Amino acid sequence: MGHSRAGAGGGTPAEHLDGLLARAQNGFEIDEAVLGRARVALMHQSELRSCRQCNEPAGPLGYSTYRHIFLLPDGSSLLLWELEHNTGPDRRPLFEVYADEDALALAERRVHERIGGARWDELEGLPLWLPEQLLHAVAPVETPRAYVSDDSADHARRVLRRAENPDRPGADTEQLLATAFAHDIALAPKPRRRPGGPDATWCRFYEHAFLLAGGDEIVLWELEHNLTADGRLVCEVYLDEVSAELAADRHARALGVDL
Repeated sequence: MGHSRAGAGGGTPAEHLDGLLARAQNGFEIDEAVLGRARVALMHQSELRSCRQCNEPAGPLGYSTYRHIFLLPDGSSLLLWELEHNTGPDRRPLFEVYADEDALALAERRVHERIGGARWDELEGLPLWLPEQLLHAVAPVETPRAYVSDDSADHARRVLRRAENPDRPGADTEQLLATAFAHDIALAPKPRRRPGGPDATWCRFYEHAFLLAGGDEIVLWELEHNLTADGRLVCEVYLDEVSAELAADRHARALGVDL
């Protein structure tokens, strides 16, 4: 489970962590206690948080920030932040990894100043990419998205409105999604179905990605299933893949169903 960045080197959380550290220039700075916790994670997920590009005659300069989430055995999560940029002399991709978001912000500011353009303090509230760039250039961690601008904020409202789980995203997320100007819908590559007979089950995941006016991306994970007491088909929505997977497994166990 979980997305893999290029060069991640494997699918388990420990292998994913090794990939992060192997390509990071500053991997040695991450505290060993943090690394130890991440290595025993049960699942992991990677998300594109933001990106910026500045076109120059010698080629585009830019940076992207990724959020790597590790689900720990005690149910908590651990975050690592990865900054990818090409501001070196030869424009090859460079990677940095951080366990502290404040340290990440300082690194983003340093790279931003290398790129040039608007002052850092002028960026607050402004998109880090222009909409037309986003529609063609932004890609998530694993599979390319095909963003479209088609009432994206309304699509987000409809997704949240049909969610029946009590822990669905709340008002803060709704407020952020009101600024969505493009979105992409994808069927996650893990549908689960056991057809036929009285115990037929249906369980499928959809990934709804939204680009916001502030330059960030929000991904809603929709779980569609009939793992209900009366077999009724319902939809649930979560802010991350891990929560959606855990919910599916929880419903299945409650019914004694093996997904």
